Amino acid sequence: MLLRLPTSVSEAQECMAEGAVPIGGATLIWATWQRDGFPEQAMSLRDLPEANTIGRETLGGAVILNRIDDRVPEALRRAAATVGTGAVRRTATVGGNIVGSTLRCLLPAALVLEARAVVLDPDSVYETDLTEVLAKGHLLLGLRWRDPITSAYRKLPGETGGPPPLVVAAALHTADTGGTRLRVAVRDGYDVITESTEYDADSDSAQVLDDLRCTAVGALHATAWEAVHELVTDLLSRPSGR
Repeated sequence: MLLRLPTSVSEAQECMAEGAVPIGGATLIWATWQRDGFPEQAMSLRDLPEANTIGRETLGGAVILNRIDDRVPEALRRAAATVGTGAVRRTATVGGNIVGSTLRCLLPAALVLEARAVVLDPDSVYETDLTEVLAKGHLLLGLRWRDPITSAYRKLPGETGGPPPLVVAAALHTADTGGTRLRVAVRDGYDVITESTEYDADSDSAQVLDDLRCTAVGALHATAWEAVHELVTDLLSRPSGR
């Protein structure tokens, strides 16, 4: 297998056009290749600057999870810190986790940040929503979002060999109406549900939670709602959350 390491977008597009299979840390596909055979060409974006950005409003698809630090919002940072083992986090990438994994531990955090995906294909680079990326398996060049007021993330303990642990993420944004928008995402099993509600400075946390209770997130089972209630209550109690 020939591993190609493009250093520019045009070079990466050339690799794609010539049939190179995109990989990140290969943590999710190595065993499959060992069983079914290796492709003739593979491509990693680890040397592509556009895929390695880390900032308050951007994160590259080739960024290794253990590189994610306090330059990004709390929800993304905590999500990355809970993925697998230390050995996995030293190899796995943002793009591999969101697009290539069935667990997608970073997805709830990206959704509450209202992130947009920057996609690389053989002919163009364009921005789209995460729903399209997941449906079509696009090559993720990176994520972009507007810096939230504050955010949070929690993964509940799971059982070895059991279903995926419950994940809850939440973020506060300044709404176009001048108030505040709360966005919440829950990974329950392999499904991710996201909802939002807006409120103004006169609203208290009980009212915000009542509004959220009327959404699909509020209709989840008791354990999920308890985790949402706890995380949102904590978020709304922060000085920056009012």
